[in-house]
Amino acid sequence: MAQEPLDADGGVPEPADRAGEVTYAEHFHPARPRSLRHRPRVRSPFERRSAGRDGEPTGTNPTYVAWLRGQSMLADADAISRQFSGRGAMWQNPYADPDPRNAVDTASVWFTAYPLSFITRADQSFLGAMADEELWRTFAAIGVEAVHTGPVKRAGGISGWEQTPSVDGHFDRISTVIDPAFGSEADFRAMCGMATFHGGTIIDDVVPGHTGKGADFRLAEMGYADYPGIFHMVEIDPEDWSELPEVPAGRDSVNLDVATEERLEKAGYIIGALQRVIFYAPGVKETNWSATKAVVGVDGVARRWVYLHYFKEGQPSINWLDPSFAGMRLTIGDALHSLADLGSGALRLDANGFLGVEKSAIGGPAWSEGHPLSGAANHLIASMVRKVGGFTFQELNLTMDDIREVGRAGADLSYDFVNRPGYHHALATGDAEFLRLGLRTARDLGIDPASLVHALQNHDEMTYELVHWSAGHRDDVVTFRGTEVTGAQLGEIVRSELLERLAGENAPYNLVFTTNGIASTTATVIAASLGIRSLDDIGDAEAAEIRAVHLMLAMFNAMQPGVFALSGWDLMGMLTVPHDEVATLLAEGDSRWIHRGAHDLMGVAPEATRSAEGMPRGRSLYGPLPEQLADETSFARQLQAILAVRKHYGIATSRQVDIPDVSHPGVLVMVHELASGSFALTVLNFAGEPVRGTVRSEVLAPGGAVLDMFSQEPVGVVDDLHAFAVDLPARRGAVLLVEPPAP
Repeated sequence: MAQEPLDADGGVPEPADRAGEVTYAEHFHPARPRSLRHRPRVRSPFERRSAGRDGEPTGTNPTYVAWLRGQSMLADADAISRQFSGRGAMWQNPYADPDPRNAVDTASVWFTAYPLSFITRADQSFLGAMADEELWRTFAAIGVEAVHTGPVKRAGGISGWEQTPSVDGHFDRISTVIDPAFGSEADFRAMCGMATFHGGTIIDDVVPGHTGKGADFRLAEMGYADYPGIFHMVEIDPEDWSELPEVPAGRDSVNLDVATEERLEKAGYIIGALQRVIFYAPGVKETNWSATKAVVGVDGVARRWVYLHYFKEGQPSINWLDPSFAGMRLTIGDALHSLADLGSGALRLDANGFLGVEKSAIGGPAWSEGHPLSGAANHLIASMVRKVGGFTFQELNLTMDDIREVGRAGADLSYDFVNRPGYHHALATGDAEFLRLGLRTARDLGIDPASLVHALQNHDEMTYELVHWSAGHRDDVVTFRGTEVTGAQLGEIVRSELLERLAGENAPYNLVFTTNGIASTTATVIAASLGIRSLDDIGDAEAAEIRAVHLMLAMFNAMQPGVFALSGWDLMGMLTVPHDEVATLLAEGDSRWIHRGAHDLMGVAPEATRSAEGMPRGRSLYGPLPEQLADETSFARQLQAILAVRKHYGIATSRQVDIPDVSHPGVLVMVHELASGSFALTVLNFAGEPVRGTVRSEVLAPGGAVLDMFSQEPVGVVDDLHAFAVDLPARRGAVLLVEPPAP
């Protein structure tokens, strides 16, 4: 078939038989040339990927190429970005430096949603439910000021003319279009409007590290225009195809084994092994590289590519230093669409620590973590977001040094990856020493707690996040439990203790997730720490104890400077779902699905057994929010009190001044200086026994009055040794105000 001429923008003209179709691009970006827009049925994560690609159209089919281009994120990004060029509004906001405290002032308490697990009314989409006025009244009553929606744009891939399901919970984005499974752009804008009316903010996602195998990747495989420049992909000479593994029937690519990775590296094709293989699984993902099957391009030439995917095979990595800057254009366009077109006020930068890779000069693994290009790319994205009046936060699961460095010029806020497993470890062992070490190390390295998002459960597993010790400072010597150990030894101690206490025989309802952590909810972490071996053993008394400990963990996170975040799984006290109910998802090695049980936050569908996307309903210990708000002893009402104190005293923008030594290993004390000059002390007992101890900090002036911040009742007076006594029940906490002595 003869190749049709390209239009002025490098695209294939739309066939006449589709001339009456109105596309997304035409509706919102009329300056863009018309192109095909296919709306395939959206598939549940429970559906299997289509059997194969035999007989699919190739790059020599101009109709197919035009159809792909009509769905392309890069094509949309080019059209979106043109709307901002030459506008004076682009120069009205400061953008060079991160401003974490301004971001915290904008919204300091976040609800983190997960669309696949959100139960709504039968006639309501996820975004429609998130725009519900009653929900926002409830959030306002509790103290929630922002909603992070989670990924709601189309994700997964394209095989032939069909869309394939997401391989990573919608974090493999393939479009700027809202996934119809979650609602529409009108729903998203209505949600933003409702949030603004209640003084809140909507936080969307941008994924600068990878896409799914959507239209952009398929066009790249075909060698179309500058699309190969989006990805870190390399064309393999046909003479070397014998070095590549055969792609199994029904698949479009295959992971390279270590030997093939090494051969291709020595041949000068790829940079070889990276510093680690995330999601490592024998026979599934042994390296970060995969080879495509032969794909016929727009020029009729068949090509095989080897491409980088730091995460799953269906998540090809974006190349941030290709001469076309196509990957950069795609990412920035997606961000601008969320902020300016949809109306969000902030963006999460997902997996943004892996944007730069470089071949090693000394024969070791390629430089892929903490690379300066990652810092530069993050600075670019975050600056663009600030330029249009928003802010960003990042999930940077690297060393604390990297968090500090990227935070100096990149995102405004960083997820507190270091201390999230720290407080889980303190609870699991009854010993807060590792948590104290993490807090002190972050402070000594110059990380302001006000720049961090302190969170309970999110969509991911309870991550070990020991890379600071196990990799970045593996040979450094620290004192732990009275013994000198290296960072690598410390990491192994903490990992083994978390595994022993929170999974396996002691807690079979939790599951190990590859080498990253443990799939669990906050409630099941607590249950395991309490010695509960079966979730069926949780009755009213056990649920009440889990709730009380859950509130202590909320207190740890909320009573620090910065953002406090929690999910619907926390608000409802959700347990992990029985493994057999998500067996099809677990079969692919992703155990995280057990902690993503569907939940009905507002109690609108008590009869529903699954979410609209097929996630089975999990067991809730606390119940829906309207019922909780009618009960003074509920989790939500007691959380409401914690957040009221946090807001009244300005904890979110206070300054951490001390993590003092303690008289009992299970106790943690955090001292924060308030704008008034008084001090807020969060005192937590992670031990399984009551503690009567002494709180001592040099920043406390003798004679200062100590008050309970909730009741305003006097607790004591700071003595001449800068100390006072406290009594704490097992696994409970207190928040105390120390006022300076009268002159």
